[in-house]
Formats: sequence, structure tokens, C-alpha cells
Amino acid sequence: MIKIPLSYSFRNLVTRRLTTTLTASGMALVVFVFASVMMLAEGLRKTLITTGSYDNAVVIRKGTVSEVMSGVEKNQALLIETQPEIALGEDGSPLLTKEVVVIISLNKRKDDQPSNVVIRGVGDKSLSLRPQVKLVQGRMPKPGSAEIIAGSSIAQRFKGGGIGETLSFGAREWTVTGIFDAGNTGFSSEIWGDADLLMQAFRRPVYSSMTFKLRDSSEFAELKQRIENDPRLTLELKRETKYYEEQSAMMAKFLRILGISLTIIFSIGAVIGAMITMYAAVAGRTPEIGAMRALGFGRRNILFAFLAEALLLGAIGGCVGLFFASFMQLLTISTLNFQTFSELAFTFTLTGEIAAESLIFSLLMGFAGGVLPAFRAARMNIVDALRSS
Repeated sequence: MIKIPLSYSFRNLVTRRLTTTLTASGMALVVFVFASVMMLAEGLRKTLITTGSYDNAVVIRKGTVSEVMSGVEKNQALLIETQPEIALGEDGSPLLTKEVVVIISLNKRKDDQPSNVVIRGVGDKSLSLRPQVKLVQGRMPKPGSAEIIAGSSIAQRFKGGGIGETLSFGAREWTVTGIFDAGNTGFSSEIWGDADLLMQAFRRPVYSSMTFKLRDSSEFAELKQRIENDPRLTLELKRETKYYEEQSAMMAKFLRILGISLTIIFSIGAVIGAMITMYAAVAGRTPEIGAMRALGFGRRNILFAFLAEALLLGAIGGCVGLFFASFMQLLTISTLNFQTFSELAFTFTLTGEIAAESLIFSLLMGFAGGVLPAFRAARMNIVDALRSS
């Protein structure tokens, strides 16, 4: 049986430039929305996951989902410090930090609107445990002084976050002595200060969490079981990467559901547009279809030729939409973290999986819009089709 070459379908799309452009543009818009929202969710997830280190472990109170709601009593912290699985630093002391995390409200530079910001009280080992955090301007706070350092995102977006500026919270004035950069991690959206001073300022008698480096990563399971089964402790242990992944789960899920819902709504219009385009193509080429059948092309060939045309239309729209969506990676946005109720800055992230899903979705739209017109073309009677000329 004679087969219709793929170039035939492509030439027909080129011939109908206007309708092809309009239909492909509609599909491109849908793919752009779909890819952008998926990139948004992935950017949030990646930002929080890369915040943690696989070799670090986080101790929080059982039943809590974030450090903000957690509490580790001082006597419990002393027991944790004695665990042999904790790695030692060059000075022979445990690579461990006891931290306090609170939320305050600051005004944005751009519009003076208030937003929640994370204040983290840190210890002398906090920077050693987070090698991704680098001081890029100024100096570290002096121990025991009302001095703080701000993440690069805080310095750019919030009043009082720049070097030499002051912030008022916890019944004190705090001076920003340095700016640190933590890359595309959640730490860039935090303010760090002395843990003991911040506990006094906010009248907190307990730590929010403890973070330490494991001597051997394979010992995590044994240590987790010992800590969580100890009747003296009401704590649980998580790998730092797992902890921050859970922080992103709720928000990322919400964004994905929102993106899929919007995409479905928009895709209905795109599919209808593709269907109208393909029906018009069938109606305008009825004599041509009849001639092809008379020359020996079978119904299946006609069906596949028109389906290929619709799929090419979807592929063009998908590639164009994905191309423009890729530029969203140049933007940095901020949103509310549902777990901590604080603002978090992050970037859109395009992955191979998102690109593949976007292209598959565009092909499905093309198929849905072209399958009925293709069947109509394939079922045409040769004589009736030739007579229409």
C-alpha cells in the first residue's frame, strides 16, 4: 500500500500560515502556563531541598512540622550532644548547633507592605554546618552583641536589611553588620543573629531545633531509633534534606494542582481551536482527498496523514510555549511558605521532566483536536469527494 510522506502534512501546515499560526499560538499559551506553574513548584521544592545537607540531621519536637513550632528543652539538648554519632570538628568539639527560629514582620522596600521574615538564632558552628552560606559583604556579628547578618534576598527586598541599617524587634535595636549569600537556598531569605541573645529578646526558654553533622551517614537510622525511643526525649530526628523537602510539600502540591486546573481550562479552548482548524482543512481539501483515494491511498493512510498534521501543530505550539517559558528562569519571585508562614524567595526551575511533560501535553492537545477531523477525512467516499470539486 502506498504511504503518504510526513512532508505532505508539514507542507499543508505551511500553506495555511495564518490558521496554523493562530492555532499553534493558542497551544503555545497553554503550554507556557503549564510549564511555568510546574517550574514554579519545582523551583520552590529545589530551593528548600538544596537548603539542607544529606550528612546533617535536624532534631525537632515530635509532632511538629517546622522549627517555628518546635521546642527542644535545654536538658534534652545536653543529652543529644553526648551522642557518639555526631561528627567532631577540628577543635574536637561536636559539629552541632542549637538554634532558635522566630518570625517577625518587616516592610518591603518596593511597596512598604509588611511580610513575615525568619529570624534564626545561630551558634558558632552554624556556618561550618552550612558550607553553602558565604559572607559576601561586611563582617560577622560580635559575640554577645545586638548585631545580625542578613541573607542577600532580605537585604535586597526589605527595609533595614542592608549593611549599617538597623531593625527593631524583640524590644531591641539590631544592627546589620554583614550580608551573606546562600545561593538558591532558603537561608538567603533569613536573618541570623546570636541564639542566646535572641532567646532572651523573645523570652524563649527553649531552642527551636538542633542541627549536627553525622560522623558516618550510614549511622542515621540507628541514631534516629535511639533518640525517638528514649523516654527522656520528646524529639524526632530527620535528615536535613528530608526536613526541608517536607517544608515544600504542601506549597508545591498546591501549585501543581493550581497549574493543572488552569491548564485544563485553557486547553479546552486550544483543542477546540485545533479541531476547527483541522475540520476546515478537511473541508477545503475534499477533492484532494478524493483524488488521493483514487490513486490508491487507503483510509488508514488518510487518517494517519491528518493525525500527523494535528500532532505537528501540537508539537510546534509545545516547542514555542516551552521556549518562552524557559525565560521565566531569569526571574526571582517570593511567596509565602505554608509551613512557616514566612516569605521565601526562589527562582523558576526548568527540568527535563517538565519539558517532556509539556511537550507530551501539547501532543495530546493536537491529537484531541485532530482525531475527529482525521476520521471524517478517512471515511469520505471517493465518488462523493471527487464530485465536490
